[in-house]
Amino acid sequence: MRIAQVAPLFESVPPKAYGGTERVVSYLTEALVAMGHDVTLFASGDSITSAELVPIVERSLRLDPRHPDWLPWHTVMLDEVFRRAAQFDVIHFHVDVLHYPMARRCPTPCLTTFHGRLDLPDLAPLHRHFADVPVVSISDHQRQPLPHARWMGTVYHGLPGGLYRFQPRSHDYFAFVGRISPEKRVDRAIEIAKACGTRLRIAAKVDEADRRYFEQQIRPRLDDPLVEFVGEIDERQKNEFIGRARALLFPIDWPEPFGLVMIEAFACGTPVIAFRCGSVPEVMVDGVTGFVVDTMEEAIAAARRVGQLDRRRCREVFDTRFTAPVMAERYLDIYRQLRAQWPTHAAHRAWAGTAWRDEGASRSAGLGSARQIV
Repeated sequence: MRIAQVAPLFESVPPKAYGGTERVVSYLTEALVAMGHDVTLFASGDSITSAELVPIVERSLRLDPRHPDWLPWHTVMLDEVFRRAAQFDVIHFHVDVLHYPMARRCPTPCLTTFHGRLDLPDLAPLHRHFADVPVVSISDHQRQPLPHARWMGTVYHGLPGGLYRFQPRSHDYFAFVGRISPEKRVDRAIEIAKACGTRLRIAAKVDEADRRYFEQQIRPRLDDPLVEFVGEIDERQKNEFIGRARALLFPIDWPEPFGLVMIEAFACGTPVIAFRCGSVPEVMVDGVTGFVVDTMEEAIAAARRVGQLDRRRCREVFDTRFTAPVMAERYLDIYRQLRAQWPTHAAHRAWAGTAWRDEGASRSAGLGSARQIV
């Protein structure tokens, strides 16, 4: 298949450090290429991929010291995607909803994966208006606020099988990985570790939006001999950091859409102590890959007995459910289903009779697929 993957421009694909959506787009893209598909990736120019890269902006927006406005660059990207639409069998968007008006009129099937929370009040009326736009969830729980959207399925995230090494033995510490924000509840992780008399190592980024929370609520808690704040780490560092932990603490307090760090832990053989929020009961196998808890008392008790779990079973669950090829196969099924269903109504034919004739003229003039925006 000829597949377009459309990534956010905030981070490179894959990201240099933190960036869940862009990492998943990278894993999916590389898996599809390895399966023999013709994939084009629309992303920032500092992305690295075996697919054909269409660089929209020279470098990812978050790392650009000029702090460019995200909206103009994403608008440019969407125009470029739809200008080339006739080149693809399916276009897969990972950029929220800005493309909806064009996607519903495009003759090429368009699919959108949601990577964030969907319980925001404005999303319900938006999806009543765009009820025909095909969408994918990354957990069944994620889709609950939008029951009337056109759901094509749920596809769990997957990681390359060799990305993380199985670690049969742990060191004597707990790990916390992610963002320092109120909903991630690193404060709970600190209290769990202190109650167990066990070191907690925190590898996390602090966004500017959460800077005050970090300074007022978290920094004072770091002044403890059991607590080590490492800061933001990259994928290579995660392998050792998560893999050597006795357990990963995931004490969230929000409707988590998926929780990529949980399956990173499984891949290392590291069990997870997770609060029952959002996707957690779907991703976790309680009593096998860790423990799902409802209270701090339960979390502390689970952390004290987590060493009884078989780390090999964690890796087995990862290999069965959460690898990049498993994810790619599921998306391919949805792509084929979508192609069979895609309408050919008058609006699509009208678009095809104008914009796509212009695209054909550009290609014949030697400007089509060679054009890049930097």
